[in-house]
This record gives sequence, structure tokens and C-alpha cells, in this order.
Amino acid sequence: MRSFRDLSLGPRRWPAALALALTLPLAGCATGSGSPDPAPPASSTPPPGATASAAPEVVAGRLRADGHTRRYLLHRPAADGPRPLVIAFHGRGADAAEMREKSRLEKAAGARGMLVAYPEGLDNGWGAGRQATERRPDPDLDVRFTEALIKHLVRTERADPERVYVAGFSNGGSMALRMAAQRPGLLAGAASVSGQLPAGAAAVEPTGPVPVMVVYGADDPVRPLAGWPSPPPDPEEPILPSLSARDSAEAFAVAGGAGEPVTEDEKGYDRTVWRLKEAASDASDAPGDGSDAPGDGRDATVQLLVVEDAGHTWPGSSITPPKGFGPTSKALSATDTILDFFTAG
Repeated sequence: MRSFRDLSLGPRRWPAALALALTLPLAGCATGSGSPDPAPPASSTPPPGATASAAPEVVAGRLRADGHTRRYLLHRPAADGPRPLVIAFHGRGADAAEMREKSRLEKAAGARGMLVAYPEGLDNGWGAGRQATERRPDPDLDVRFTEALIKHLVRTERADPERVYVAGFSNGGSMALRMAAQRPGLLAGAASVSGQLPAGAAAVEPTGPVPVMVVYGADDPVRPLAGWPSPPPDPEEPILPSLSARDSAEAFAVAGGAGEPVTEDEKGYDRTVWRLKEAASDASDAPGDGSDAPGDGRDATVQLLVVEDAGHTWPGSSITPPKGFGPTSKALSATDTILDFFTAG
């Protein structure tokens, strides 16, 4: 059986122990040479009415979209019925397996009965901005692929279309923000770690209300907290200019009609919260019994978490970041914080 990593698009090399750790849990791996021929579905899907498997599993899948065979890893929880879905985008130069190892989303998501899909970007990156480049001549390709993947998983894996979320790290975080900005009606929430909204010619502007969380290291040496209006040139692929982390979050707050934010100091990080207008109006229309009744919208927010002593890293991760990326904070688990944010609304 070939591992998903054997099918990756880039000539990446990993330590044997890490490669083994990422390969052994996979079940139902895709086969074939990785050529762009039509690929089979991600997995065999139980007939309508059948129950879910007794234990969670991870499978490797392929989906044909816009002339490309796109690959992804899928975590299936041990749960029955329609399930929430999280799409998790890896960072630039990484892949689906690395995102899985960095975030450990599936463990926390499995306890919540959530599907997690880790798609793999073409050339190990994402078209997070609207500007065409030599490597990404169609800047909307990944938006359409994400829409196709969600539709596919709703049809084949009983993902709940009302509970679809996106998250990502770095370039993948910017991709998650782009999906939230351009397709707010498709998503129930979005989260970005170390990723900002693109600016300049690649700018993406939010178009409607959607709960969003931005988690950012205060000491990020790769893409500064204050944004990068004029990034240096890159010989392989242009680095997109970006807004600051705060301006990225605030853009979603404005699109959602939020009022003034409230900032609180928490242990190891600051949390700034904008309450979406829809949440405020829903809460005011709810019965005046002081209860937090499901569906009253009181938890629909945009949030910015600025993490102290943190670099271009995933807070709470046990993976050692590359040299020059700065420290990984243990003040919070980005994974648990994001999934709690998703399920709170």
C-alpha cells in the first residue's frame, strides 16, 4: 500500500520516524501513480441508513476538479448522522500530512463528532489572493476546489452543509480567510493561525457576516503581526502583501455590522471580540429569561487572539517549528480554541 505522502506533488523528505507516524494510521489509501486521470471516490460510502464505522479512521482521497486531480486526507469520527465538517488548509511549502501532524485537529474534532478534511494545495500552496501569478494563473481555482470538496463530502460522507468550517495555517490561514470573505453563506465559521487577508492587487474583501477567529503570534518573524504591505520578491512564487492581523479581523467585523470591540487580557494572550450585528439582534429578540438558548446567536463573533512569546507557529503544537519561525506558545491550544469557537455559535 502506498502512503499519501508517496503521492505528494513536491520532492519533500521527512525523518523516518515522522513519516512512519503519519503513514501507519492511514486506512483505505488511494492507489495509482498520481497521474491526473479520473480518480475513484475518497472511500467506499455506506448506503443510506447504514451506521458509521465503530472507530474513527483516516483515509486518503482524490477529487477531480477543474482538470486537476486534487488529494486530501479525511478523518472520519466514530459518529453517526450528519456531521460537522472542518476543512484544514496547510501552510505554503507544506502538505496535508504536515498540517495533520501540526494541528492534531482530528483528535479534538473526533471527540466532537466532526469530520476533518486536510486538502493538499497545488505546488504545496494556495491561491489565497485574487491576483494571477505565473504559478497560479487562475486565482480562483482553489476557491472552486474548496466548494467542490465541500459538496463532495456532503454527498459522500454525510457532512452537514449547515455546519461547514474552514481553518488554516499561514498561507492556508489566508486561504481560510479568503473562503470566509468570498463565500460567507457557505460557511458556519472560519479560523486562521498566522494568516492574514491579502492586500494590494491581491486584496480580498469580506462580503457578508460570518464568525471568524484570527490567532496570531505577537513575535511572528515570518509575516509580522502588523502585516506586510511590501514583501520581498520570491524567485519561485510571489509573496502576497497582507493586512495586519487586527485589520484582517476588523474587516470581517465591519462586514458583519459589529459594534466596538472589547479586549481582555488572558493568561499568555490578548483576546479582542467584536459581536456581530445579527447576534445582537437575535439576542434582543430572545425571551428575557437570561438563558443562553441554542440558536439565539449570542456567540456569533469575530475574534482576534494575539499570543505572547509566539512566532509563526501553531500554539499548543508539539512539533518543533522550522528554524527562524520563532517559538511555539503553550499558553493555549489553538486546536481546542478554534473548535470551541466553531461549536459555540
